[in-house]
Amino acid sequence: MRKLFKEKILESLSSVLPITGIVLLLSIIVAPISSGTFVLFLFGALLLVFGMGLFTLGVDLAMTPMGEGMGIEMSKARKARYPIIISFVFGVIITMAEPDLQVLAQQVPAIPNMVLILAVAVGVGIFMMIAVARTFFKIPLNFLLIFFYAVVFIVAFFTPDTFVPVSFDSGGVTTGPITVPFIMALGIGLAALRSDKRSQEDSFGVVALCSIGPIMAVLILGIFYQPDSAVYEMTEIAELATTSDAAREFMTALPEYFKEVAVAVLPIAAMFFLFQLYTRRFKKRQIQKVIGGLIYTYLGLVLFLTGVNVGFMPTGQFLGAAIASSDQKYLLIPIGMLMGYFIVAAEPAVHVLNKQVEEVSSGSISANSMRIGLSVGVAISLGIAMLRILTGISVMFFLIPGYLISLALSFFVPKIYTGIAFDSGGVASGPMTATFLLPFAMGACEAIGGNILTDAFGVVAMVAMTPLITIQLLGVTSEIKKRAVAHYIQNQFDQIEDVVLYYDAE
Repeated sequence: MRKLFKEKILESLSSVLPITGIVLLLSIIVAPISSGTFVLFLFGALLLVFGMGLFTLGVDLAMTPMGEGMGIEMSKARKARYPIIISFVFGVIITMAEPDLQVLAQQVPAIPNMVLILAVAVGVGIFMMIAVARTFFKIPLNFLLIFFYAVVFIVAFFTPDTFVPVSFDSGGVTTGPITVPFIMALGIGLAALRSDKRSQEDSFGVVALCSIGPIMAVLILGIFYQPDSAVYEMTEIAELATTSDAAREFMTALPEYFKEVAVAVLPIAAMFFLFQLYTRRFKKRQIQKVIGGLIYTYLGLVLFLTGVNVGFMPTGQFLGAAIASSDQKYLLIPIGMLMGYFIVAAEPAVHVLNKQVEEVSSGSISANSMRIGLSVGVAISLGIAMLRILTGISVMFFLIPGYLISLALSFFVPKIYTGIAFDSGGVASGPMTATFLLPFAMGACEAIGGNILTDAFGVVAMVAMTPLITIQLLGVTSEIKKRAVAHYIQNQFDQIEDVVLYYDAE
């Protein structure tokens, strides 16, 4: 266990170190920040390393076995309606417990918090039902995605313009670090018992469909409530004189995140124990392992969220404002792309996705190729997001063609890549995006004098959209390589056959 924990810490250190180095360079060369803010950032980075290490260890020990076990048992059901109904309950409970949903509710004061939370939770629950039904009835994922995204963009046409970016951001925000590992493992478990050739590709796609639910729910609420605004309060940067003051900021925030994460983890733990009482699937030693894993997940997520919210959020906001206020404001685009490339590696659920993809595909899709595909996708999305802030171009001018391209690609790539790509969109737009990149965009937007509602919001939506294209292009490249290798082998075989026939003729 100690060796495994050490591996996880080193893995998280390698993920957090690049973005820490970039911020350090920016604070020296482009946008000098106060010593207090920088100390907060360094403390936050330290918490990120240990938090992500504990979290990924906990996911391996608890969340993945729980999700896969529940998925396997559900797939054994003789009648599909029972697993479908259970999946709705899972979706609602897990979404209501997601800490990021509480943050989203605070951003939209025109709609009562509980109304928004219930609507989004029901939206995720409904799409969880659809995802489970797809696995049972072997419905192609791309057909469902085309249909539901067409509905989403039609509904968006009737939603107030100032509300559309927040709605699309909600799709990435509510599929957070608690829900994603569990839902992905559930999808793998549902497809595990099938032996047909499509079982591997149907292992992915649950997160993709569940990401649509929040977008649809918030768009519909926007129509009925006719909100004039969706307000986001800018984080006040604390004035710190000593390192003790910085430590006090984290200690003050810790109890809040202990409570938030407990509210998120306890419903999943309760579902697991009810499931165990009913199925008796796990042995005593496995149960002890799961309980230990849940504790690691809980502690890791508390440290991670405290680090990003207290340390990274004010730093991101300050850097965005400082760069946008300078004479070289167009540096926002390359700097945004550079940060986007490296910051996705610090998303905790990305490590879970990459590992599961490598395992399910038996190594044919490597974790390294996934990492590069996601990094390139997020880099492009941040470049576009910064361009939008500087020019005021509507997010819909990028989302509509982006989704059209990604849905069109789904007809030309191996189906497993479509499921992975659309899952990766929800995974990439996690807490690091919401607490560092979004504040960075808002700080820049406010400094320029732009409209935060229409120009800064939409960053999460862009981060969730571009990996859909880059991961599927990875699939196109892989298919071309496979065909080239097959063609080469066939040519070699033909040459050998010609030689054999020649000597036979002699």
